[in-house]
Amino acid sequence: MERAALDALLKRIESTETGAGNARVKQITNRIVRDLFYTIEDLDVQPAEFWHALNWLAGAGASGELGLLAAGLGFEHLLDLRMDEAEAKAGIEGGTPRTIEGPLYVAGAPESVAFARLDDGKEEGELLFMQGRVLTKDGKPVANALVEVWHANKLGNYSYFDKTQSDFNLRRGIRTDAEGRYQFRSIVPVGYSVPPGGSTEQLLSRLGRHGSRPAHIHFFVSAQGFRKLTTQINIEGDPLLWEDFAFATRDGLVPSVKRIDDAAEQKKLGVDQSFASIDFDFVLHEEQAGVPIAEIERRRALA
Repeated sequence: MERAALDALLKRIESTETGAGNARVKQITNRIVRDLFYTIEDLDVQPAEFWHALNWLAGAGASGELGLLAAGLGFEHLLDLRMDEAEAKAGIEGGTPRTIEGPLYVAGAPESVAFARLDDGKEEGELLFMQGRVLTKDGKPVANALVEVWHANKLGNYSYFDKTQSDFNLRRGIRTDAEGRYQFRSIVPVGYSVPPGGSTEQLLSRLGRHGSRPAHIHFFVSAQGFRKLTTQINIEGDPLLWEDFAFATRDGLVPSVKRIDDAAEQKKLGVDQSFASIDFDFVLHEEQAGVPIAEIERRRALA
């Protein structure tokens, strides 16, 4: 079809919008439809290809993989970069880098003060202690900040979604003490891949891409008067560290991992075996008017 004919068809479709509706929804929907019409024409998309894509998208929704696709196609990373840009324009720079949330957070994890053990004692894997402080950009401690943490087990699975795990296994909320300190005990997570044979893997394989992530630990860090931080740290040395299919690895989010074999250090933490140790401080920005909110509204699991 000629572009003029396509534009006439689009104009006809838009002319049916006679109700008040929602101006923003109209604007976004009409732009998406226009771009898809142009794509179908420019790339000569055939009916069988169109319906195959639509059926695939329906399957992705039914299997709960749309969140994986948002990460794997770079949309979630794009949203982070746009938020970085908006903050920079408002003079908000530095601090702990944000990165993607991913689709596997579960609200309602138990909270404790200063310290938490994440695993239920049934998990195999290398013992891990991670600790640090929540600070302002001026280096002052933020007391009573909430550090929410979640990660996969050594099989790459997350509790709640993996029904073989106990409730809130490897998930906790930790309130910082008066000096802004937090610490948790867990196991060193491993990387994992998208569900085999699922919608995400089907698409990525056709794009010539893998669907694997390096080992990482997710965090929400929030405090009264500060912008909420959504981030994750990656485990140093993972072979896929800079080849994350979700584009989440960022400078400043790959802390050193120390292996502690000293018996005196082990005794201080009440263990009698070597362990991995990660030190990491979170630096928050004060809330500021005129900047997009950092608390993102999206559907999340609630146990």
